[in-house]
Amino acid sequence: MAQGIKRLGMPIAALLALVLIGLIGTTWFLNRDALQRAVEAQIRAVTGLELVVNGPIDVSVFPGSYVSFHNVGFKGATTIDPALQVDVLTANLRLLPLLLRRFEIADVMMLRPHIHVVRDAAGESNWTPFVETIAKAMTPGAENQVSFSEIRIQDGELNYEDATNRVSEELGDIDLSLAWPSISRSFAATGQFDWRGERVDGSISASDFLALLSGDRSGLKARLASVPLKVAFDGTVANRTSLMMEGVTTMDSPSLRNALRWMGQAPPGGGGGFGRFALKARTNVVGGSVALTNVNVELDGNVAEGVMTYANNGRQTLQATLAAGNLDFTPYISTFRLLASGQRDWNRQLFDLSSLSSIDLDMRLSAAKVTVGPSKLGRTAFGANLRGGALALSVGEAQMYGGIAKGSFAVARSDAVADVRAQFQFNDVDLQACASELFGITKLSGHGNLNVSLTASGSSPFGLAQSLDGTATLTGHDGAIAGFNVEQLLKRLERRPLSGGGSFRSGTTPYDNLNISVKFADGVATADDIRVDSPAARITLTGTASVPSREYDLKGVASLKAASAGGNGFDLPFVVQGPWDDPLIFPDPESLIRRSPASAPLLDAVKDRKTRDAVRSVIEHFTGGGKSATPDAAAPASTSAPTSAENATKSN
Repeated sequence: MAQGIKRLGMPIAALLALVLIGLIGTTWFLNRDALQRAVEAQIRAVTGLELVVNGPIDVSVFPGSYVSFHNVGFKGATTIDPALQVDVLTANLRLLPLLLRRFEIADVMMLRPHIHVVRDAAGESNWTPFVETIAKAMTPGAENQVSFSEIRIQDGELNYEDATNRVSEELGDIDLSLAWPSISRSFAATGQFDWRGERVDGSISASDFLALLSGDRSGLKARLASVPLKVAFDGTVANRTSLMMEGVTTMDSPSLRNALRWMGQAPPGGGGGFGRFALKARTNVVGGSVALTNVNVELDGNVAEGVMTYANNGRQTLQATLAAGNLDFTPYISTFRLLASGQRDWNRQLFDLSSLSSIDLDMRLSAAKVTVGPSKLGRTAFGANLRGGALALSVGEAQMYGGIAKGSFAVARSDAVADVRAQFQFNDVDLQACASELFGITKLSGHGNLNVSLTASGSSPFGLAQSLDGTATLTGHDGAIAGFNVEQLLKRLERRPLSGGGSFRSGTTPYDNLNISVKFADGVATADDIRVDSPAARITLTGTASVPSREYDLKGVASLKAASAGGNGFDLPFVVQGPWDDPLIFPDPESLIRRSPASAPLLDAVKDRKTRDAVRSVIEHFTGGGKSATPDAAAPASTSAPTSAENATKSN
């Protein structure tokens, strides 16, 4: 047996040697011109593009059977500039046909191709001949059905130009594999490329490649994955008269703001919010319009469901109707501060209004609970409309501050200036929470109604405060004003007018009814009718408040409703001045002096004005009625013996 194998091995080795010599000899004796013409004809038949070879040609039969063309250009029959330029084009040949002097391409590899795609106003491109030829070649019953099982692209570049829509894009470092086997109707492409500084991994597959090329309906699966954004589509596509797609789309991004910036869209102004984003929806695409149904969208932890539509017909438009359980808008207003870091002055940082002109928006949103900074809202329904740089927000109804709020807020852009208009009604709300969060006033409590109608124009919150115009009315009931107890003070001062006024800034004043009416003009609020009624006292106020400087300048009268036994009514004029968050409240000193039987004759006795002012200053020092009075120092006087001025008078 061993000798038989040895005898059989010698002829086999000789046969293999002859085959090897024949393969090498075939390489030497191949007609390179015929090979080039055959390969060019097959490439032309498959792609519909003319092959222009400007460099040398390498031919190999063993160990690999291929032909390589250097410095190759492809162009359509009616185009001048090459649609495709390749540094090295390698066509791998089928071995058996090659031994029979037939040249058949198995697959193609392009090294450093430069792909140029130009789209005209009619929607045609310089690659239209390629698409039409592929469709004809794959048609069942075609005379010459030629196809490549695979085309590989390595280190390629793509340049896309659409002058009509003003679109220009570049893809670099393309590593791609395209496959449409002749025995299958499917098509698949997988690979990677660089786009706008990010590496993108993608894949696409069509269940019916011929239908896809012809514009008929075909199944389509596509996936693009990059660091800023991941997108996937699973459905069908057709392109007879316009692009039509139907299926399920999913998107995922760790930062929507970065994803929008990467895609060339201007992200919303400010640096807050628009982080984690996810979307899944049933998608219907017709031309430049995208309709999303069964939407499940998540943004910054907020989850909502509903429908959305997007159109890009020269102007980007987004419409949405969404419903959510809990919504938190705090991230979107975290960078917007009305007050400066000191919390006493208005912020002077200029507004960024560029995002108001990037897109048109029409949104309807409802939620069971809404959080906006420190504000907690119950069931809320509101809308947002952004068109031509003008933003309008409307609140149909919101459970807010224990009551109901409704109104509208509008911002119109004029260069770098924001024109603001606000109209709100708050019905039966908690005044302490409402006044504190809206106006920074912390000394008011109770329940009531607030109506606000304001307009302003400026490039910063301080600019808005300077130009504020409008009206505000407040009616309250069953509450209190912190900072003074008017009933106790009036009763004490009625008995002893010069017993000290420092305690005027301590305690609280309960009220049954509160009425405030204010008019704003150029940042100054004028109050002509402020009334506070309690069971035992009444307060009336008039004056102004500066919105830019956030300071009061008010005068009022506090009155006891019931006089002491056998006496007349007691009225005490007082003054409110100073910052909103900590105003100075002190009684009119001359009124107290005149009510004192011991001190009033002093003012009448002194006729000289300078002397009279000096006497009044001394008395004010004892009464604590001046602006410089210290509350803590003056308070003990209320429980002490009569003042020194009274004692001096009595001793006389």
